Amino acid sequence: MSQPMSELVGPIHVIGTGLLGTSVGLAARRAGIEVWLSDSNREHVRTASGLGAGTPAPAEGAAQLTVVAVPPDHIPGAVVSALERGGVVTDVGSVKSLPLERIADQTDEAGLARYVGSHPMAGSERSGPLAATEALFDGRPWAITPHTHSAPEAIGLVEALAHLCGAEPVRLSPVEHDRAVARTSHLPHLLAVLTAAQLAEAQPEHLSLSGQGVRDVTRIAGGDPDMWTQILRSNHAAVGEILRDVQEDLARLVHVLASDDPGSLEEILTRGVTGTRAIPGKHGGPPLATASVFVSVPDNPGELARLFADVGEIGVNIEDLYIDHDPGRPVGLVELVVQDTAAESLRGSLETREWHTHR
Repeated sequence: MSQPMSELVGPIHVIGTGLLGTSVGLAARRAGIEVWLSDSNREHVRTASGLGAGTPAPAEGAAQLTVVAVPPDHIPGAVVSALERGGVVTDVGSVKSLPLERIADQTDEAGLARYVGSHPMAGSERSGPLAATEALFDGRPWAITPHTHSAPEAIGLVEALAHLCGAEPVRLSPVEHDRAVARTSHLPHLLAVLTAAQLAEAQPEHLSLSGQGVRDVTRIAGGDPDMWTQILRSNHAAVGEILRDVQEDLARLVHVLASDDPGSLEEILTRGVTGTRAIPGKHGGPPLATASVFVSVPDNPGELARLFADVGEIGVNIEDLYIDHDPGRPVGLVELVVQDTAAESLRGSLETREWHTHR
């Protein structure tokens, strides 16, 4: 049975003013909640304060809720220190089981009752307070991972934080969470890294053929290697298990490619299509049936804004967007992903406004 949501009135103490911590502060300030900021990097605190995410934390006193947003290796120590200061404590790290074990080794049951792990499923390949935004969590899932000793009021307060930040709380055990992110976050990052690594020694003339596909696949490989080393080592058991499954899939794929068996290759490719359709749609709802409308856009200031304005006037909602630049011409190809029932009429309406569309 779910607990009633506790009232979050503040102050909130954010420890770690990078992308996530500063974004939490900005979202809380948007809601009128007082926010204290701490970071070992004083310049980050100064920057986050200047952005309006809060004010430097006082030397003493307990916040109603402390949000620990430090690198993975430092989470247990920061959580324990926060619990000693008082109030409910959560962290926003991307691994939950191992930090909980280390926190439990240093805290009694009364302290553990005030700790509830959490993980907002939002972020960027960029880092630091300047990458933060109050809208980072809007409509995103936020995992809440209570443990055996978590007090109901503490769980409710962390769920209230997720709602305040515009996110949708999802209740999981720490073990379930780590298995889930191994599949939906850590594996995609590693596969992007391996794909990008194949480009590092490529000949320039080969790289000149790079299109939007390779950019889409490798974008997240640009994340901080030190941060990702900490994340992956903390979740090595769950990540290792799924990597072994992928290893079997790769071995089968190599075998199928070398054989005269197009049916097996098609089966593998079809399984990938099935997987993409299993990804939830926006706001966690069922996937929408979509279609793409491709539009040539001159690479000049204001052209993209003009396209968006025209689509808005036509009355079609853009579900997703991709941009591919033509290396040989001053023009870009914009892919507008819309509901499939709206694609044909959008294409026709854009052409009447002198946009050049493609199928």
